[in-house]
Amino acid sequence: MELKKEFEDIIAGMPGLEADDMLRAIRELPPVVSVRVNTGKGASVPNGSDAVPWCPEGFYLPERRQFTFDPFFHGGRYYVQDASSMFIFHVLRQLCTRPVRYLDLCAAPGGKTTAALSALPADSLIVANEIVPQRARVLADNVMRWGQANCIVTGNAPRDLGRLNGYFDVIAADVPCSGEGMFRKEPEAVAQWSPALVAECAERQRSIVADIWPALRPGGLFIYSTCTFNRQENEEMILHIMKTYGAEPVAVPTSPEWHIHGAIGADLPCYRFLPHLVRGEGLFMCALRKPDSGERTAFSPRKTKAQAEPVPKEVKQWLCGDFTYQAAGDSIIAVPAPLATHTDYLRGLLRALSAGIQVAEKKGKGYIPTHSLALARELNRSEFSTFEADYRTAIAYLRGEAINVSADRGYVLITHRGAPLGFANNLGNRANNLYPKPLRIISNNTPATAPAVL
Repeated sequence: MELKKEFEDIIAGMPGLEADDMLRAIRELPPVVSVRVNTGKGASVPNGSDAVPWCPEGFYLPERRQFTFDPFFHGGRYYVQDASSMFIFHVLRQLCTRPVRYLDLCAAPGGKTTAALSALPADSLIVANEIVPQRARVLADNVMRWGQANCIVTGNAPRDLGRLNGYFDVIAADVPCSGEGMFRKEPEAVAQWSPALVAECAERQRSIVADIWPALRPGGLFIYSTCTFNRQENEEMILHIMKTYGAEPVAVPTSPEWHIHGAIGADLPCYRFLPHLVRGEGLFMCALRKPDSGERTAFSPRKTKAQAEPVPKEVKQWLCGDFTYQAAGDSIIAVPAPLATHTDYLRGLLRALSAGIQVAEKKGKGYIPTHSLALARELNRSEFSTFEADYRTAIAYLRGEAINVSADRGYVLITHRGAPLGFANNLGNRANNLYPKPLRIISNNTPATAPAVL
């Protein structure tokens, strides 16, 4: 890989950094592959796996697999995520010991959001936001696969969210950056890089922080991260936040065996993941606490809108647990009862793409189960007939093809090795495949066996 001289000069000029070793790692070492399992769906790290040190739910793969052809991938049993980015799991486990209102500001494609869903205490409310519409749709799909009900996906500008004065206990901002840490994975990032881009990104980062800072409650945590190496977008940005907003950096316990590099050119508790030291791509992260004035801003809840018709009893039986059901157009969504007021409040103020679990869609005079319901952790499987698909049948289903379903008539849950994939409507002589068209596998090059991930 040919790196630009200006970039090499920046790395060489950073004190305390083994520049030659780092540049050699960027040029010559291949990117590593790692996944994080969804323990809420019964997945676990396989015995004997090469574990990610800072994330007990993550492990390395010896090589990249054809994840597209793994039914477990589509069923949300794991998420393919760079090991360095899994550090957010450790940070949240260390710093958040009780339920919080959490904002993932720049959340697409969803790796850090799903990590937060797994790491944060039960009854936390997660708002995952992405302003770019296409990326927001991918985010919503990945959150749906993860299957937790305590998440709202929104598509708002930081300034819109900033109007939620003091609402969030924790805000994580994985801000848009110059992408130096992704050079090994994304060759186009090398071509696009320039000192001017670094300066442009730093200015944008300052603007994003200014827009969102009011939404963080006094005493709340702000977790700033990038996937780049230069100090301008990292340590200098942390110093800017401290000077401008009076924030205090917060140390996170780590192990020396993890080989995480500290701050460069500043006495700060920052955490740098460098490719010659760790098995992962470039990452910078620092947690800061907003000054606590002792004041608390109470949110003003909006009353839940009256539904056109009551939710049928059988629909409520499709989920296990304590849920509040709300109308959303022709759909019914279910949100955890303790979070219902907050969910309704945010849906009234923000551009919500999804909230909780979309349980049912109106069809004629009744309702049909949705794909979101099939992937929900709280799905009440006893309410549906189940058809266990072998590997080739599961792939055919995920392509949207017609499959033979030997089950009772009606809506049938399609599973593979016990893991739900979606619904089909068994009419007796045939079954209508209900797998959503936007999620279907397009490629026809099916391997003989499933990729060995879990």
